[in-house]
Amino acid sequence: MRITRTATAAGLLTVEAGLAVLGVVLHYGLTAEYGDVTDSALEGLRSGFSTGTGAIALVLVGLAALVTALVSSQPWMRLTAMAIPVLMVIGMLAVTPTALREKLEVQYDATPQCVSGEDMGPGPGSRAQHESQQAFESIEHVGHFGGGGASGVGGCDRSFVLTEDVDVLQHYRVALHDAGWRVVEEDAHHVRAERDGMAFEVVRCEGGGVVWAGRVGVGDGPRCDQL
Repeated sequence: MRITRTATAAGLLTVEAGLAVLGVVLHYGLTAEYGDVTDSALEGLRSGFSTGTGAIALVLVGLAALVTALVSSQPWMRLTAMAIPVLMVIGMLAVTPTALREKLEVQYDATPQCVSGEDMGPGPGSRAQHESQQAFESIEHVGHFGGGGASGVGGCDRSFVLTEDVDVLQHYRVALHDAGWRVVEEDAHHVRAERDGMAFEVVRCEGGGVVWAGRVGVGDGPRCDQL
């Protein structure tokens, strides 16, 4: 009877460990796909639990741990069963920064991208996109660009997020000067520069900002509601 209980407990312990590993893998995948890249490791872990997936994994592993502890007659098995849920949470916390870095590498760019892979032909919209892209590529950027924004004859704007504390406007003042742009407007929230008939603007927003490039005299410039 004791051997049967031990064998059953060992089987339950294996199932519990498997569920814990699955929970960590699932948390990693969801964070790499849907996580907020501005989160810290702890905030990313909290987000995983707030969406319900982490909580469901913890409940399942916790139930398996409870059943294993009740069935087992071996103290080390009961202790291991109780430790696995804790180890799962620690594992989730440990993989969160790597998952967020993967999302940055896969879903974000270091330079705003206005030109899509599809050829739009020789029309004014295509020319404007290429001009805006050339303007963006002439400047060293800050932050991570996820593709949010719009482009057309009125210019191109792209939003970015920050994963560290950076003086965005000061960065662009220096970068624009170094690239031969002339700053024509600036205040506590935005900077505008011009060069060879092109204009560039950046506005600082909560959590990041928006950049815009287009012909002088066209377009409305960047706004924080585009972030």
